Amino acid sequence: MERAILWIMALGAVVGGLDRLFGNRLGLGERFEAGFQLLGPTALSMAGILCLTPVLSALIGAIAEPLCAALGFDPAMLAGVLAIDMGGYPLAGALAHDPRVGRYAGVLVAATLGCTVTFTVPVGMGMLSGGDRRSFARGMLYGLAGLPAGLAAGGLLSGLPAGVLAVQSLPVLALSLLLVLGLRFAPEGMVRGFAAFAAGLRALTTLGLIAGAVAYMTDWEIPGLAPIEDAMATVASIGVAMLGSLPAAELLRRALKRPLAWLGARTGMNAASAAGLLVGAVSVLPAVAMLPEMDARGKVVNAAAMVCSASALAAHLGFVAGVDAAMIAPLLATKLLGGAVGAAVALLATRRNPAEASQAG
Repeated sequence: MERAILWIMALGAVVGGLDRLFGNRLGLGERFEAGFQLLGPTALSMAGILCLTPVLSALIGAIAEPLCAALGFDPAMLAGVLAIDMGGYPLAGALAHDPRVGRYAGVLVAATLGCTVTFTVPVGMGMLSGGDRRSFARGMLYGLAGLPAGLAAGGLLSGLPAGVLAVQSLPVLALSLLLVLGLRFAPEGMVRGFAAFAAGLRALTTLGLIAGAVAYMTDWEIPGLAPIEDAMATVASIGVAMLGSLPAAELLRRALKRPLAWLGARTGMNAASAAGLLVGAVSVLPAVAMLPEMDARGKVVNAAAMVCSASALAAHLGFVAGVDAAMIAPLLATKLLGGAVGAAVALLATRRNPAEASQAG
């Protein structure tokens, strides 16, 4: 299946590139360009962490490995709390005792729970205010309910045995429960905690970039530091995949315009709410920005879907296509199924009185 998806992305690059040559008449050329323009932000968010991965893996391994061994968990699961493109993937691979668990944590857990913790929640809660923020937080709660279904499907597709999957997922489920309780009873404290965590990650990434740049330009060997040129090679492979994934995602959005309108009518959501479900699966930031345009029910349903489905069809698909193409099918299964289950839970929860969605939980 991953070969078929890679061919679709390749065709997207062809169509987007040709449209750019002919003046962006179809609006796909600009999506082709956007894929390459994301190289800078992608490098800023992950190149420094990639440089520091050997150091971080040794440090975390020394501290957490005895505890993980005593509890029967692979240390790679610790890396799943970081977003896939913010260090989660390389760190999980470096910490893993079982490479299968490393891929599960670094790709599937990091692309869902990690993305939610280190990006979606702090960014969304920072962009929104008042009733929109309350609806967003409530949707996050429902979305976390869809996480186990998505991870189970993706984990099995990745080749992880059911017994191993069940045991290794226990820390994820425990953390998800803590997030639910925190968002339910102390949302402001959770926002401050997420913001501090994200700031710490940015600082660590910047330090890694500084060290990598100095080592590259002076030929000074810094013990334990991975070469920055290797980190940039990984970033470049992701950028190449984005050249095709963004035009392909735009074509999918256009093709599903009518089905989404039908979905909105059947579920009692307005047009912005229905469109947001697909927009969020392409890029989470525009979907969050659209939240004020949505009706009360749509805000909760979209936030719930974002927990798993955020950026599935563009940034995360491009990342996995660049670093581990065999995980494309498990990634899409995890993110799309988990997002669908989360949205379904939110629809059921707001069925009787959709206006309650805008109230504090």
